[in-house]
Amino acid sequence: MIQLISIFLSLLVVFGWATPVMAQSPQPTFTQEQLEQGNEWANQAFAATNKGDFATAEGFWTQIIEQFPTNAGAWSNRGNSRVSQNKLEAALTDYNKAIELAPNVTDPYLNRGTALEGLGKWSEAIADYNHVLELDPNDAMAYNNRGNAQAGLGNWEDAIADYKKSVEIAPNFAFARANYALALYETGKIDTAIREMRNIVRKYPKFADMRAALTAAYWVNGNPGEAESNWVAAYGLDNRYKDIDWVQNTRRWPPSMVAALDKFLKLQ
Repeated sequence: MIQLISIFLSLLVVFGWATPVMAQSPQPTFTQEQLEQGNEWANQAFAATNKGDFATAEGFWTQIIEQFPTNAGAWSNRGNSRVSQNKLEAALTDYNKAIELAPNVTDPYLNRGTALEGLGKWSEAIADYNHVLELDPNDAMAYNNRGNAQAGLGNWEDAIADYKKSVEIAPNFAFARANYALALYETGKIDTAIREMRNIVRKYPKFADMRAALTAAYWVNGNPGEAESNWVAAYGLDNRYKDIDWVQNTRRWPPSMVAALDKFLKLQ
């Protein structure tokens, strides 16, 4: 349900993964100059990412990989930059390499699951999230993402259970709460869903996703004033919600919420 969100690793983690877990031969030693150059490239990659320039970020991660080919963090981060450019198959290759190098680190499995979701491979994504939860049973992101994949399969009750667990572990995980509310709406728990949406907006008044969701829910419920008020806020915060294709296929709202928002947009 949630749009693809890259999970970028810290610089410490990037250069803490340099030695592959399964390596049998001695690893190369790097000079201080090489390590400093690697850190500079990583800084530039993160800076480019923060500006939304994912192609430039990919280039820096490629330079790091060429210099430090056993650095799992670099492979995983290049996969993230590729996901952000919708180069999903290429990203999978990077995540597979990161997992080969660091099989007991959770981030590449989480990130590979996100890419698999983008390809509609829901069951394979769930398998990755299950493995993350085997490694770390309290990983809130894994529960949220597994909920997204369950939603992709139409398993809404399973999705609700995962979102609920994610929020229990991380009460301030706003998107997990949002996904929980949207899934409640999809299963016909309209009043409960709207109450949850309102609680989220009360805590996060600039959360465009829930402002747009309230717009849709209020409109079909016959509360046009509330709908219009929330729409002004939602559109001002993020105008992508006017694009129903983006809402349906990138943000991946559930069908009933997409239909409700579409009704509002067509009758404005």
